[in-house]
Amino acid sequence: MKRRILVVEDDAHLADGLAINFELEGYDPVLADSGEEGLRFWKRGGIDLVVLDVMLPGMDGFEFCRRIREAGDRVPVLFLTARSRDDERIQGLETGGDDYITKPFNLRELLARIKGIFRREEWRSEQTVPRTFTIGDNDVDLAGLTINNPRGTFTLKEKEALILRVLVEKAGEAVSRRIILDRVWGYDAYPTTRTVDNFILNLRKIVERDPAKPKHIKTVHGVGYRLIV
Repeated sequence: MKRRILVVEDDAHLADGLAINFELEGYDPVLADSGEEGLRFWKRGGIDLVVLDVMLPGMDGFEFCRRIREAGDRVPVLFLTARSRDDERIQGLETGGDDYITKPFNLRELLARIKGIFRREEWRSEQTVPRTFTIGDNDVDLAGLTINNPRGTFTLKEKEALILRVLVEKAGEAVSRRIILDRVWGYDAYPTTRTVDNFILNLRKIVERDPAKPKHIKTVHGVGYRLIV
C-alpha cells in the first residue's frame, strides 16, 4: 500500500513538482494550498507524512503542526523553512516537527530525508525491546512513558524514551551520539550532538541515585554513552 504524503504548500509550481516526484518514488501525494485545507485532508485520515511549508496564508505551518499534535496525532511532519531563518527550524522542531529542510532545497536530499523519516517510523513500530524492563532499581515502561523507582514515579518525554530504547537495544555497548541523533531526531537534526548530552543529563536525574557519578548511563569519552542495566 502506497504511503500517502500530504503536501501543504501555497506555491503551486513547487507543490506540483513535489507531487510528480513523490509519485515517481511510489508515494501517493495529496496537495493543499493552505493550512485550513491541509487540516481538512488530515481529518479524513490515512496520512503517513506531512510536508509542511512554514509561511502559509492564514494559518501558518507552526499552528497547523500544533493542532495535529494537540489532537494526539504523531504523524511525521517535515517542515519547509526559509534558509535565512534558523529560528524557524528550531521553532518547528519544538512545535512537534520531526525534521526540516531549507528552501531552496535539493530534491535528492528531500527524498533522502523522507526515506529517513519512514525508516525511523518503522523502527519505532518494531518490538525490538520489551515494553517494560528494569535498570537497577528503575522500573521502566517505555510505552507508558514512565519510570518508577524508590524516589517516585517520573514521566518521560518522548525523546527521552526513544534515547533509552536505543541504549537498551545495545545494552553494554558504546553508542555514539550520532547514532542516537539519527534514530531519535533524524538526519542533520538540530542543533548538534550537545542535544543528546542535555537529554542524557535529564535521564540521569531520574535513573541515577547520584547523577554526578552515574552507574547505569555511562559516558564513553569521545564516543557517546553505554547503558549498564
